[in-house]
Amino acid sequence: MSEEFHDIIENRVYAEIEVGDSATLARTLRPEDIQLFAIISGDMNPTHVDPEYARSSQFREVVGHGMWGGMLFSNILGMQFPGPGTVYVDQSLHFDRSVRIGDTLTVTVTCQRKFDHNHHILFDCICVNQDGERVIRGSAEVVAPIEKIRRARATLPEIKLSTTKTARYEHLLEITRGLAPIPLAVIHPCDAESLKGALQARDRGLVDPTLVGPEEKIRKLAEEMGLNLYGCQFLDVPHSHAAAESGVALAREGVVEALMKGSLHTDELMSEVIDKATGLRTERRISHVFLMDVPTYPRPLMITDAAVNVAPDLPTKADIVQNAIDLARMLKIAEPKVALLAAVETVNPKMPATLDAAALCKMADRGQIKGGLLDGPLAFDNAISVVAARTKGIKSVVAGQADILLVPDIESGNMLAKQLEYLADALSAGIVLGARVPIVLTSRADSAQTRTASTAIAVVMAHAKRKPGK
Repeated sequence: MSEEFHDIIENRVYAEIEVGDSATLARTLRPEDIQLFAIISGDMNPTHVDPEYARSSQFREVVGHGMWGGMLFSNILGMQFPGPGTVYVDQSLHFDRSVRIGDTLTVTVTCQRKFDHNHHILFDCICVNQDGERVIRGSAEVVAPIEKIRRARATLPEIKLSTTKTARYEHLLEITRGLAPIPLAVIHPCDAESLKGALQARDRGLVDPTLVGPEEKIRKLAEEMGLNLYGCQFLDVPHSHAAAESGVALAREGVVEALMKGSLHTDELMSEVIDKATGLRTERRISHVFLMDVPTYPRPLMITDAAVNVAPDLPTKADIVQNAIDLARMLKIAEPKVALLAAVETVNPKMPATLDAAALCKMADRGQIKGGLLDGPLAFDNAISVVAARTKGIKSVVAGQADILLVPDIESGNMLAKQLEYLADALSAGIVLGARVPIVLTSRADSAQTRTASTAIAVVMAHAKRKPGK
């Protein structure tokens, strides 16, 4: 049939329908059909939406809602036979069998009786599966249209189902499966979210926390919020600056294996971390990575650096890239693909980001950056969309498949990460790399869940460091 035909719907009026006339419609049940029906109807019966529960039910697997099959009769009556202008009067259904994912239902409605005085029609309704077994039987009474209607099919918005943020959060925490809790210093957890984040990480078996700050203030906050401080150690210091200094000292002395920023400003903590005499510096430049789970992107996406280095030069960018590659490999990405972002995908002497990108690619060719595949300059669309890259004739193993995005400066990185979080419902986790220990560094506006997700990355890094040769 032509595309034009599919875009038109046309009814059969009362006078055109004879007793015995019928019409059919076939539809295969998909997992997303069950999810959409549950969302629309509010019917979250675990028989339909919880695979673990369904395995213990009489059906031994997830089955579709009975009324999903029933609604196919409404489809055929309203769209095809009689079609537009039809008004439901009555519907009776009897359900003989369950419908499983992958079952193809064929529904048939047959004109049984006509009533000329009010233009009602009584239809027999039958639904069978792909094996010819009867699934639903019943009858429907409708008022049939008496005027011909032929109209363009309405265009409806697309519906895209994505995994909930809670499910994606649980998936991220899976990276710590089998890993023991690590000792963690939480620096000045004197607001609700930073304290809750530390305690959630404790409850998930990620960390054994030491709360560094004014103990009386922290205990009072926990009491007000109804939080249990079991398993927490305290290092009582009077204010945030002392907390940063003392927490860094714990890491330097090996008492803790990671730090978590609480309710203090980033600069206050990082100034202690980078102190040449008493800090946690290594030969590598310290940098930050946002690890983001974006519903519309098929793999985890790292954005760096959006929090520490303001306007990095070429040597700093080399360290930033190497830090991110090392983290990606810890997260089981064997050969991470690094897209070096700029506004354009060609080298332009007037745009320093494009020159740095070209130089970084050559440094990787010469072994100065190891463990990943680099390409750039790449515009953002080319980095994350294969279609966009092909349209522009870009041939690259990185384009459209990036695992890591190196941004030109802190402003572009920060805006990109927050746009994905707030406009694309991305799950975000933030971690500081290149120091002696991983540092959970999140915004003061971030939720406890974001802080806990970030802690999961710190746990993986801490355990990787314990291995010989690290």
